[in-house]
Amino acid sequence: MPSISKDTQLCMSLAARPSNIGTRFHNHLYAELGLDFVYKAFTTTDLAAAIGGIRALGIRGCGVSMPYKEDCIPLVDELDPSASVIGSVNTIVNDGGHLRAYNTDYLAIVALLAAHDVPADADFAVLGSGGMAKAVVAALRDSGFGNGVVVARNERTGRALAEQYGYPWQAELGAARPRLLVNATPVGMAGGPAADDLPVAPEVVDAAEIVFEVVAVPEDTPLVRRARERGRRVITGTEVIALQALEQFVLYTGVRPTDEQVRRASEYSRS
Repeated sequence: MPSISKDTQLCMSLAARPSNIGTRFHNHLYAELGLDFVYKAFTTTDLAAAIGGIRALGIRGCGVSMPYKEDCIPLVDELDPSASVIGSVNTIVNDGGHLRAYNTDYLAIVALLAAHDVPADADFAVLGSGGMAKAVVAALRDSGFGNGVVVARNERTGRALAEQYGYPWQAELGAARPRLLVNATPVGMAGGPAADDLPVAPEVVDAAEIVFEVVAVPEDTPLVRRARERGRRVITGTEVIALQALEQFVLYTGVRPTDEQVRRASEYSRS
């Protein structure tokens, strides 16, 4: 890592439970590419003040994680189409005090569905109705998935998300056994109240063909472990976070690393 000076550009992230994954990913690439940047993860109890600090201090960029993806929208100056269509933000770029917000989660999910050859005719269930669930449902719709359901206990947000993209909403999964199961809730996240739990009954996981876990910390969540034990195809949250972090990195620096550099950074971020 080059020495930090007054000219070093700061990038950051905001999350309820910050991890070192993004910090290590970005700083590894800064060092490898010789860029005068540094990245630091934060949490906050005052989101408005935190976003104001990005503007006031000239912080170049900020990654946004749960639970701030929607609450930060009125605090920025402009929404990129990737964020405005979904109504959820995961990246803020500061250009001379003008804050423009993006959603690179959406881009990552679309890419992973294609890379893992997930069949568009598979029926699916998306668990959750927050910011990440919005990115997931939009990505599924735009990738041609026509048969699915949004499962969320919050009827207001769950129904609104489902209707926006033309899917039904249910408060509980019930007897449904989808081929593609997507967890876009915090269940299984390290440090949370449900860190050791499955987001659905074990038999639902067992009946799925493909399990898509959006939680990135830990990589081996209870859902991922159960699915792998049963020999199911698994897409992990660490895959999502690596791809979305790459697009953030490009937005912040204007530099696109090679696939090999991204692979090394991703491995380092999880080591």
